[in-house]
Amino acid sequence: MNFPVWTKPGIYGAIVGGIVVSILGFSAGGWVTGSKANEMAKSMADEQVIAALVPVCYSTAAADPERLAKAETIKRSVGYSRYKAVMEAGWATPPGSESPDVNLARACVEGLDLDAS
Repeated sequence: MNFPVWTKPGIYGAIVGGIVVSILGFSAGGWVTGSKANEMAKSMADEQVIAALVPVCYSTAAADPERLAKAETIKRSVGYSRYKAVMEAGWATPPGSESPDVNLARACVEGLDLDAS
């Protein structure tokens, strides 16, 4: 069987073109693998759930009869111990959960107005 003269360069061009398109797509085109897309979706969902629960943290803190003492402890704390103090105060425990969430504590600390205690 005789192949036309352009067959060999055409096949090489298609292979090289596919490789170039793949490299450009994944590096600059925004393409991601399925596992990376799942990871990104989970991260975004977690962030949105925490954002939705922050008002619950604020209202729990506002309703706490020991708010002033706990707020003073949180003010004196630095870094991770500040998040830990919010968790120990019980303000970062989501409804229906038995244990506090460190991400909720982090978001809650950022928004709590501890100076207006």
